[in-house]
Amino acid sequence: MADFDYDIGILGGGAAGLTVASGAAQLGAKVLLIEKEPSLGGDCLHFGCVPSKTLIHSAHVYHLMRHAERFGLPKTSIPPVDFKKIARRIQQVIATIQEHDSEERFCGLGAKVLFGEAIFKDEHTIDLEGHRKSAKKWVIATGSSPVAPPIPGLHDTAFLTNREIFSLDHLPESMVILGGGPIGIEMAQAFNRLGTSVTVVDRSAQILGKEDRDMADRVASILENEGVAFYLGASIEAVRENHGNKSVTIIDKSGESKVLNTEAILVAMGRAPNIDNMGLEDIGVAYDRSGITVDSRMRTSHKHIYAAGDVSGGFQFTHAAGYEGGIVVSNAVFRLPRKADYTYLPWCTYTDPELASIGMNEKTALAKGLDYSVWSEAFKDNDRSLAEDETTGSVKMILDAKEKPLGVQILGPRAGDLLSEWVAILNGKVKLSRLAAAVHPYPTMGEINKRVVGNFFSPKIFSEKVQKGLKFFFHLKGRACSLEEE
Repeated sequence: MADFDYDIGILGGGAAGLTVASGAAQLGAKVLLIEKEPSLGGDCLHFGCVPSKTLIHSAHVYHLMRHAERFGLPKTSIPPVDFKKIARRIQQVIATIQEHDSEERFCGLGAKVLFGEAIFKDEHTIDLEGHRKSAKKWVIATGSSPVAPPIPGLHDTAFLTNREIFSLDHLPESMVILGGGPIGIEMAQAFNRLGTSVTVVDRSAQILGKEDRDMADRVASILENEGVAFYLGASIEAVRENHGNKSVTIIDKSGESKVLNTEAILVAMGRAPNIDNMGLEDIGVAYDRSGITVDSRMRTSHKHIYAAGDVSGGFQFTHAAGYEGGIVVSNAVFRLPRKADYTYLPWCTYTDPELASIGMNEKTALAKGLDYSVWSEAFKDNDRSLAEDETTGSVKMILDAKEKPLGVQILGPRAGDLLSEWVAILNGKVKLSRLAAAVHPYPTMGEINKRVVGNFFSPKIFSEKVQKGLKFFFHLKGRACSLEEE
């Protein structure tokens, strides 16, 4: 039997890799964790979820300050934003969270942490900058990076991605964002609120392409009302830079050519898996443009090599990466044949209001040819929403032909938090009648989840048939008042 240096070797110190390292080490495995960046935490901590949500909150507070009169407060004169201070706060938040993702913490758990570029030399061995390390099992969790598409002139122009946008030394006066996905839309609203003139360009006819059109269009309308300009259904013809002045030439949906002059360009047009220069082709690990090919147990074409997180080309969410890391631990350490199930994987776009989803939306149900019904409840009918002047949006519940939930979408204040109740309901297979009967505290946004289910049950409970039955059996006398009599 071969003797290896470690039980499990992990490439990548992001959400998936850290989950595997923590779980495996605490279960008694000898673990090696290798990260190519100077510190652990991955893209989410340093260039993604954490800095973006920190920036979004600063922009939200600034937006509230500028509109204090909405809440019965005096209208105030607010000075311009000093982006250096926002960038400094972002780094402070990252540093605080970094303590949890530190080399010392993982060493304390029992995992050896090394830094550098790793290349597979055979199916069990990697070269780490001149040093050989072997493991019985390997996990590839190297994440993904932003894609710079082959737009004429783009690579000769200074542009931003999520790796640079949070450490700018000043607030740009103007910004063109290429891409209408979650990253582009979140940054569009945040920078617009801070004072940047923002234009979003996307070849699709709607933003947030995976979402239902009605929900996505509502988000676009909210951002437009705040000042963000959109060119949807547009093609990007060229990007130019001349003495620091940048321009983006597009063909809009009407076929007209337009030149958008701007100080900054943010490229948010997708991501590519980090699989280059790892020697994967030399050891026969199968992959394609979207990522490393894995089965439902996160195993690659070599059953002792796993891949999890963005690098496997699936859902590019931090919580998905953590979940997949857990699947790897179950299979690699416990040797339990646990399979990944994404049926009720939630996600959220952190605009204001947020747009959160779980399960199928109408677009997915239609694509699968399913019969379904839609039930909704508006935030404008929620008392807490009225009190906080957060009345935009609604919750949309989709039921199949047997009146069982397929999915839920929420566009509204703190939608990501409100979706958590549905995470428990759908994953726990809780009957809708249980939610309808459950007592929610008043006044809260969470009541909207109970109300949308109540909308489904009300026509059944308060039907004419039920009324007639109750009158017959219990001699009820019927209505005491009618508007026609008044």
